[in-house]
Amino acid sequence: MEEIISLCKRRGFIFPGSDIYGGFAGTWDFGPLGVTLKKKIMDEWWNYFVENRDDIYGVDAAILMNPRTWVASGHTATFADPLVECKECKSRFRADKIADGISESVTTEEFLATHTKCPVCGKENWGPIRKFNMMFTTHVGAVLPDDDAELAEKNIAYLRPETAQGIFTNYKNIVDTIYPNIPFGIAQQGKAFRNEISPRDFILRDRECSQMEIEYFVHPDTWESEFEKIYKECDDFLEIRMGLKPNDINHLEVAPEDRAHYSKRTVDFMFKYPNGEEELMGLAYRTDFDLQNIARESGKSMEYRDKITNEVFVPHVIEPSIGVERLVLAVLSTAYTEDEINGEKRVVLKLPENLAPFRFCVSPLLKNKPELVAKAKEVYDLLRKKYTNVTWDDSGNIGKRYRKQDEIGTPKCVVIDFDTLEDGTVTVRDRDTTTQTRVKISDL
Repeated sequence: MEEIISLCKRRGFIFPGSDIYGGFAGTWDFGPLGVTLKKKIMDEWWNYFVENRDDIYGVDAAILMNPRTWVASGHTATFADPLVECKECKSRFRADKIADGISESVTTEEFLATHTKCPVCGKENWGPIRKFNMMFTTHVGAVLPDDDAELAEKNIAYLRPETAQGIFTNYKNIVDTIYPNIPFGIAQQGKAFRNEISPRDFILRDRECSQMEIEYFVHPDTWESEFEKIYKECDDFLEIRMGLKPNDINHLEVAPEDRAHYSKRTVDFMFKYPNGEEELMGLAYRTDFDLQNIARESGKSMEYRDKITNEVFVPHVIEPSIGVERLVLAVLSTAYTEDEINGEKRVVLKLPENLAPFRFCVSPLLKNKPELVAKAKEVYDLLRKKYTNVTWDDSGNIGKRYRKQDEIGTPKCVVIDFDTLEDGTVTVRDRDTTTQTRVKISDL
């Protein structure tokens, strides 16, 4: 993990948030290469689940929502993690992340029985487990607590802890405007905010992250077959589009006591990160929990009328949900490779071509030869016009350029040399095999 973090900062993938001021825990900034990788991952997901289907529609809901949203969803009452405080050094931790063999529903007695020592001071002197709600609060409007404490309390809003509720609150809008046939889905990508007790493990556990979620609305009698279809589609997306290795993905059927309060079945897709196995994405059967709660809180019907049978019912929901940063790290972890070329260690990101920030790097063999530079610029313009994501590099010698492009995951390096001026061919060097072949410019 340390090597990946170092590479990300050195090559402009990911920086600590507010780094120039000493950082800000749980936040990360994506640099030029990182934002391109992240966008490509999000675009692949959108193309796979939305653009290439007739039954899933996209929305982009507001981050700030009516606070009743979070009452109806149960977040104000249940969106909490087990917080424990060391009495010696006053450090606070999420109990289930520092002790082995316990779940989020751990009690004080169960935690104390693990005899866990404080990661900061090494002592074993803990206070009781307390539930800590992870939603960030803010105030909407110009009223301050000093002006009117009661009114200020009414003006409290939350930064959304998930993108799902923005989908559920738009369910009726989609039904009334698009008139979709059931089953159908609504998809959203966007920011979510969680006040993590102890953010850790690079971009695995953040206070600000991006999510990609689908709420797939089905007839209550067909949820099992639809669940299995989406289950397979998620596997195919991770393995085929993201290039993850099947052996690195473990499917965990979540026990009833560990499932979210709304779920009747949940499968966690666990991934073998460098620091251990962690959740990558989840697939949950949410029943009609959310729509029934919205109907109760809003007083408006969430029923759907089947166009063919005329049957009226409240749909049930299957939800695939994935954190973008966790997927970025899974892709980087899979791609990160160390090998040896001519006795020299080489670091290479073997990113799939569809995700690599640059598909080609174009270089003149020598940057002090105007004729080579001019021809290289010509080739660069041709490739850029066709592929867009093409970079230029004329710094250092050709070996150093190769090493740099290997580290950032560029699949092919195209080098213009003196033979190019004679016969119109260039050297194309492959990132993974390091083999070099002569190719006509017209064949690129």
